[in-house]
Amino acid sequence: MSDLISVIVPCYNEEASLPLFHQAMEGVMAQMEDCRFEILLVDDGSKDGTADVMRELAKKDPRVSYFCLSRNFGKEAAMYAGFCHVQGDYAAVMDADLQDPPDLLPEMFRILQSGEYDSVAARRVSRAGEPPIRSWFARRFYSLINKISEADIVDGARDFRLMKREMVEAIVAMGESSRFSKGIFGWIGFRTYWMPYENVERVAGETKWSFWGLLGYALDGIVNFSHVPLDIASWFGILMTVVSFLAILFIIVRKLLFGDPVAGWASTACIITFIGGIQLLCLGIIGKYLATVYVEVKKRPHFIISESSRDDVKRIA
Repeated sequence: MSDLISVIVPCYNEEASLPLFHQAMEGVMAQMEDCRFEILLVDDGSKDGTADVMRELAKKDPRVSYFCLSRNFGKEAAMYAGFCHVQGDYAAVMDADLQDPPDLLPEMFRILQSGEYDSVAARRVSRAGEPPIRSWFARRFYSLINKISEADIVDGARDFRLMKREMVEAIVAMGESSRFSKGIFGWIGFRTYWMPYENVERVAGETKWSFWGLLGYALDGIVNFSHVPLDIASWFGILMTVVSFLAILFIIVRKLLFGDPVAGWASTACIITFIGGIQLLCLGIIGKYLATVYVEVKKRPHFIISESSRDDVKRIA
C-alpha cells in the first residue's frame, strides 16, 4: 500500500486563503500520485466563514477532514489538535496562506525516502516584504535561544516541515500546555534536513501576528526551553549585594578618616530607584516562570473540538 501523508493546516480567519490552498494542494497531490493524502484543516475559532469553507471542501474532496475548535485556543493548540489526529506514515504542518509553498512537498518527501533524515524543515533565506525591525528582532531571537537553550532552532525556521510518524508520536507525547513548537521540534531531536527557500507573501488576508504578539511568543519560547533568565536574576542579586557591601565600606572609611558626612539626597534616590528596578525585573522573571508552572499544574485541555467531519475525533485533549 502506498504511503499516507497527513497535512495539518491550522486556520484562523482564512476564508479567502483556503480555496487557493486547496487548489495548490490538488496540483501537488496529482504530482505525487504514488502517495495517498489526508488534509486536516483545524479551525482555531475563526470569526469569518472559514468553517463554512472547510465544510464545502470536505464535501467535495474525501481527502479533506476538518476540526472546529470551540474557541480561539491559539496556533499551537490547533497544531497539537492536528498532531493528535494524524493517521499517516508522514505528517506535514503548513499554513493556509501559502507562505509555506506546497510545491516543496515532493522534494521534501524524496529526501525523507532516502532514509538519511527523519524530518525535512523549511527555512527562509530571505525576509523580503517583512518590516526591517521585525526581521532584526527575529534574527536576534534565534541567535539568543540557541545560545541559552537545548533547542536547535535555525534562523528563518518555519513550522512548515514534513516528518516521519515516529517524530509525530514524540511531539504528541510532549504534553505541556505552554507549547512552543519550534523549540519542541528541536528538543526532541531526530535527524533534520533544513530546506532553504525564498520568502513568499500571503495570497490573501492579513497576518495574525503583531509585533507585540511575536515578542510575547518569543518570551514564552525562552521561558519554556531555558532557565538562563533565572540565572541572570540570581547573578543580579549577587552583584548588587557585593556593590552595596563595597559602598558601605567606602562610606565608613570616608567617615572615619576624613570625617566627611554622607550627603546628597538625589544620588540616594537614584540608587534606591535603580535597585528597586532590578528587584522588580527579577521578580518579573520569577513570576513568568511561576505563571508557566501555574498553567501546567491546572492541566486544562489543550483544545476542545466542537465540530468535526470525522467520527474518531478526540473532542477534548
